[in-house]
Amino acid sequence: MNETATAPVATAAAPAAALRPSTRRYAGYALDLDGTVYLDDHLLPGADEAIARLRAEGARVVFVTNKPLDLAHGYADKLTRLGIPTSAEDVVTALDALVLYLRERHPQARVLTVAEPLVDSLLVDAGFTLGCEPEDVDIVVVSFDRTFDYAKLHAAYRAVRAGAAIVATNPDPYCPTADGGLPDCAAMLAAIEACTGARAEAIVGKPSSHMARAFLDRLGVPASETAMVGDRLATDVAMGNTAGMAGILVLSGATTPSDLARSDVRPHAVVSSLRDLL
Repeated sequence: MNETATAPVATAAAPAAALRPSTRRYAGYALDLDGTVYLDDHLLPGADEAIARLRAEGARVVFVTNKPLDLAHGYADKLTRLGIPTSAEDVVTALDALVLYLRERHPQARVLTVAEPLVDSLLVDAGFTLGCEPEDVDIVVVSFDRTFDYAKLHAAYRAVRAGAAIVATNPDPYCPTADGGLPDCAAMLAAIEACTGARAEAIVGKPSSHMARAFLDRLGVPASETAMVGDRLATDVAMGNTAGMAGILVLSGATTPSDLARSDVRPHAVVSSLRDLL
C-alpha cells in the first residue's frame, strides 16, 4: 500500500482515535521539513515554539529533507527567515546522502544527471565528472527535476542501455505543497525504469540507510536515543523504525488518519503537528 499517493492536506484537527502522543523525550530529533515544519513558505502552526522548546531542553535537532532543490545553507536560510534560527550544519538533504553514496561506491564515476542544474554543480564540486555522451557514463543520477523533458529521458535511456547504473535521490512521488503538491523524483525515475527495463541500484534519500547514517553522524546521538519525526509513513517513519530510532508521525502534511489505518508501517507515536510533539 502506498500511502503517499494521497494528496497532501493542510493542518487540520485529526480524529482523537488516530492520535498517540509521545510520552518520551529523546536526546536527538531529526525533523522532516515539507509538511512537518512548513508548507511552501509558511511555517506550520506551533513549529517554531516546539523546536525552541526542544533546544531549550538540551535536545539536539537536525532537519532532514528528501527535497533536492537547494543546498543545506538554502534550507537553513529559509528556516531562519521563518523564525527558526538554523545553520547549514543543522540540515541534511538527499543530496548529502547522494554524495556520500557515490564517494563510497563509485568514487571515479562519470555521471549523467536527470536533474536541475544545482545537482550538476554539486557533483562537479564534489569531484565527479559529468559525461558528455550518454554511452560514456557510469551512473545516471535521477532527481526531482522541474526541467524534465524528452531529451533528458532519451539521454538516460541511451546511457542505461549502454550499461550505466541508475542512482536516484529520493523515492517520493510528490512533494507536499499547499495547492496539492509537485511531481517528485519517483515520477522521473519511473519513466526511466519503464523504458529501459532497469531498476535503480540505490535510492539514497529517506528511507535509505545512507540517509539515516548521514544525519545520525550529524546529530552525534545514538539511534536508540533519536526520534525521526515526519509526515510520511513510507519514508520518515519507516526509516526511523528500520534504523532503530523512534518513528513519529505528524498529521500536518501528506498522511491522513485513513492512510495510517490502512498502512503496515506503525509509528511509535502519532501527533497532529509539531506543536503537540511535547
